[in-house]
Amino acid sequence: MAKVNRARSTSPPDGGWGWMVVAGCFLVTICTRAVTRCISIFFVDFQTYFSQDYAQTAWIHSIVDCVTMLCGLGFALCYSPAIAMVGKYFSRRKALAYGISMSGSGIGIFILAPVVQLLIEQFSWRGALLILGGFVLNLCVCGALMRPITLKDDQTTAEQNHVCRTETQGFQRASPSSTWTKEWVQTCLCGSLQQEYNFLLMSEFVVLAISVLFMAYGCSPLFVYLVPYALSIGVSHQQAAFLMSILGVIDIIGNITFGWLTDRRCLKNYQYICYLFAIGMDGLCYLCLPMLQSLPLLMPFACTFGYFDGAYVTLIPVVTAEIVGTTSLSSALGVVYFLHAVPYLVSPPIAGWLVDTTGSYTAAFLLCGFSMIFSSVLLGFARLVKKMRKTQLQFLAKESDPKLQLWTNGSVAYSVARELDQKDGESVAIAMLGSNPT
Repeated sequence: MAKVNRARSTSPPDGGWGWMVVAGCFLVTICTRAVTRCISIFFVDFQTYFSQDYAQTAWIHSIVDCVTMLCGLGFALCYSPAIAMVGKYFSRRKALAYGISMSGSGIGIFILAPVVQLLIEQFSWRGALLILGGFVLNLCVCGALMRPITLKDDQTTAEQNHVCRTETQGFQRASPSSTWTKEWVQTCLCGSLQQEYNFLLMSEFVVLAISVLFMAYGCSPLFVYLVPYALSIGVSHQQAAFLMSILGVIDIIGNITFGWLTDRRCLKNYQYICYLFAIGMDGLCYLCLPMLQSLPLLMPFACTFGYFDGAYVTLIPVVTAEIVGTTSLSSALGVVYFLHAVPYLVSPPIAGWLVDTTGSYTAAFLLCGFSMIFSSVLLGFARLVKKMRKTQLQFLAKESDPKLQLWTNGSVAYSVARELDQKDGESVAIAMLGSNPT
């Protein structure tokens, strides 16, 4: 096999071939996330053809989403690596790059929603799925754009791993059956794994992981039940598909504008808070949804939910990188998207069961809304506790050593410190004179 030429760089280039990687990731999100979310347009056709209730039919969409996030199968082999590659190529413009990349989901929904409805009417749901399958083959083209890049941190890690492998091979050749050699091999392997996944022991990442579970539970059912809900209140099939298109195009605006805004100097240090705000706003939209009983009311909902959905999706990699750093970003993103799997699997069927049991969408939407709000509140509380603890530690450090106390006037601080040093010197001299009277 031909060797892959790796681009050498000491820091993320923030441009160059990175924009081609962004284009590739953009197409990947169209072919994966947009196609998956358009499955909701097939919902009523599946339900009618197979004569199943909401809970049973919802498993189709939930299994697709779950397998994408859980395994190394299908869409998962494209989605997570493409997102991680964008993080490798960008640092200063990371939020904007992710905004453009993730906007493929919204653009895909905007274009595919009416197209899929038209395909179903012309070729039935079987023919529409076959055509979508051919469209998804463009993922092969996207993969060709992903050129590996080696950063400074990656070079350091690779050199450490190379040294470890070299020493291990030398010990194995010298004494292949030695107990000490086996222990050394195990130590090297454990050290490599620990270095790669040490972020799993970070309390801040654990809190992020828990919040992702609740956020993922809340975000998934809307893309399954928005079209059926619209149909249940008297909206036509074409109008319901148009709602999905609105959701998609506003999602694009949210992706790009929110990424651009949070890259500005005034908001650069508040990306974490912006992420919490976006999730909380989507939760509030869910709580209002059962009161919206007509198309003119559903359209503002689709705009608001779509914008903040695109906003927080853009910031997931940014927030993850802020917590774990660039070196472990690929592995950390893999874990974060892996955690989406179980909520994606169970939330649409649970929502369907609530609809079947209560005869209304209210309970399902309220549960999703409170789940997303709890995710936002949990992360906000964790960040507040971290800041309070940091402030307390700084205060204790100042109290323990008066020389470390800070004043606004630097000359005063210097003179006080000098006086303390003089007093220490005088006390030492007096003690020495007292011990030696001659």
